[in-house]
This record gives sequence, structure tokens and C-alpha cells, in this order.
Amino acid sequence: MTSAEALSLFGDGLFLVVILVSSVVLPSLVVGLIVSIFQAATQINEQTLSFLPRLLATLITLMVAGPWMVGTITEFTHSLFDRIPGLIG
Repeated sequence: MTSAEALSLFGDGLFLVVILVSSVVLPSLVVGLIVSIFQAATQINEQTLSFLPRLLATLITLMVAGPWMVGTITEFTHSLFDRIPGLIG
């Protein structure tokens, strides 16, 4: 295995992690921003008001995007196992 191949595998894995994490974090970030704007407009300073909508958004995102995420990880793992013979020799 050359250093270029190792960097390519690392880059592919890192890109996959960024895509999967951002698909969960971004909806939660948007919901948190909307709740914060609502809190600023109404001057309600309740910590639990911002927590519950973000939690629900994260859970709904995981339920909707979960099969896609598992499929993507499985596809990457299969491609990684397919590359092993070429990397050894």
C-alpha cells in the first residue's frame, strides 16, 4: 500500500463521515435557530424550550435518513473489503 492509496482511503472515509454527520446536525441547527429567533422575539428564556425541538428534529432526521445512512456505510465497507486484495499485493 502506497501513501497515496492510504490518503485516498482516509479521504473517502473522512468525506463519508462529514456527509453523514452533517445530514443529522444541519436540521437540528436550523430548528435551533428558529427556536432561538422565537425566544428572542418573545423574550422567553427557557432552556428546555430549545432542547426538545432540536431533539425531535434529530430523531425524525435519523428515522427518515437512517436507511440511507446505513446503506451508505454498508456500501463503503463493501468497497473497502473489495480493495483489500489490491492493497496487500
